[in-house]
Amino acid sequence: MSLQTRDRDFEAPDGARIAWTEAGPEDGRPLVLLHGLFSNAHINWVKFGTAARIAEAGLRLIMPDFRAHGKSAGPTDAASYPPDVLAGDVLALIDHLGLTDYDLGGYSLGGRQTLRAVIRGATPRRIAVIGMGLGAVVKVAPSTNWFIDTVRNADAHARGSDAYFAIQFMRTNAIDPQAAIHLLNAQVDSARADIAAITLPALVLCGAEDHYNAEAHALSEVLPNATWQEIPGTHMSSVTRPELGSSLAAFFTA
Repeated sequence: MSLQTRDRDFEAPDGARIAWTEAGPEDGRPLVLLHGLFSNAHINWVKFGTAARIAEAGLRLIMPDFRAHGKSAGPTDAASYPPDVLAGDVLALIDHLGLTDYDLGGYSLGGRQTLRAVIRGATPRRIAVIGMGLGAVVKVAPSTNWFIDTVRNADAHARGSDAYFAIQFMRTNAIDPQAAIHLLNAQVDSARADIAAITLPALVLCGAEDHYNAEAHALSEVLPNATWQEIPGTHMSSVTRPELGSSLAAFFTA
């Protein structure tokens, strides 16, 4: 499944260059898609055909690389990662593109940032939160501390462990460890009441074998206008499944 992509970038308010990839018709309805931790727009959305399936439905895909990921800048100073910096970058991109009628969605870390952006004032028509659970949104410390400890002890993990695979993924995608730690420290909690106040139509989607599955279902029960859906796969493999693209295309074109 071929897909023509367009590479773009802009300067965030603090001067960091944030890159994004576009695909689909330029006059299509905009859909901003946010990738997961240690990934990038190409791996999360393009590589396994998800973007192509959505673009075929006529949507204009806008897929940024978070700072410290992909083609975006990866500064290593703590000052470049203030609290909630990623949601701030998403809001800045929406403003830069002048989007007023658009949709927003994200996978894992990107799902958390989707909610953060809406809580902070983004106004998409619909949202999708994929592979992210309620607990990791309202209390970020358990997951972020695990990743911080994993990165700080990168060479100490048993081959085949979850921590080992996380480090291999980080290294394969050329994520700077110090930048990763700063970015993880910049994650913030979201109040359950703020999540419950999001009345937008929402798709909460998770792999049937994803470790976030039960918590993702709990998230769907807190969001007042949510649709719950499972697709095959684990937290890592569900992004490779054709059902991801077909589910998102169906939801955002309904």
